[in-house]
Amino acid sequence: MWFKNLQIYRMKGWNITTEALNEQLSIHPLQPCLSMAMQSIGWVSPKEENESFVAALGQHSLIALGTEKKLLPASVINQLAKERALEIEQQQGYKPGRKQLKEIKEDVTVELLPRAFTVRHKTYAWIDTVGGWFVIDTSNINKADEFVETLFKSIDDVTLKPLSTNISPTVAMTGWLSGSDIPAVFTVDRHCELRAMDDEQSTVSYTRHALDSEEIAQHVKVGKEATKLAITWRDKISFVLHENMQLRRVAPLDVLKEPAETADELFDNDLTMMTGELAQLLPDLIDALGGEENA
Repeated sequence: MWFKNLQIYRMKGWNITTEALNEQLSIHPLQPCLSMAMQSIGWVSPKEENESFVAALGQHSLIALGTEKKLLPASVINQLAKERALEIEQQQGYKPGRKQLKEIKEDVTVELLPRAFTVRHKTYAWIDTVGGWFVIDTSNINKADEFVETLFKSIDDVTLKPLSTNISPTVAMTGWLSGSDIPAVFTVDRHCELRAMDDEQSTVSYTRHALDSEEIAQHVKVGKEATKLAITWRDKISFVLHENMQLRRVAPLDVLKEPAETADELFDNDLTMMTGELAQLLPDLIDALGGEENA
């Protein structure tokens, strides 16, 4: 398994053993949605059919937050509420008012919830106790916040701070596109997004396009700044760096996988390879962005 998106945090005060972490997460496992609840959140095993809430390999650990949501489309609620409103109109001789329509909709929702289908989803986080990294595999800031909030409810005395560098990604990416040298371990690929800093914030995006053209240089000259840039690290991993320090569309390139006889071995091999490479990529990226702020 490989993380496709990186929401990166710095850890402080992480003195929890694997055994203690597993014990504390096990107190808050994912439970099935109650009949009248739309969502349930809790910890699940990172591995399939495994009872442990922590997958640990040396200094690296993997944990997973599970969510169970009920599928109750608004169109289904509205259709049934419309039918109920029509029945009530026929009974009382006039159309239901706004307050009554709201009550009808609420009653319909309560009636449908126990029969709604449910879907489950896992969000993973990688913990590097030596490097001090806590990385969540999501591109959704709200999901990352939900993960961190649930973690703080489950364990004590841990601080997570979003990664911040002395040079912002926007400034660095704009400089690389306008001719500044990018560190040798990185190469600029063929995708970027540029945005004007005026009130209109007009945006131009390039995909599968040479980024050393005069056309892009002209955009920078008139004040547009890079908000996304596709980059490859050491010919091993490609990703898109975003202005908010997220790495998205992370993909290994020409990675040789170790042979595995079981799904469990394959999982461990992938985790070892992914964490080993990312643990080297992140310091290189920080160096390229002028070092870590307040390091």
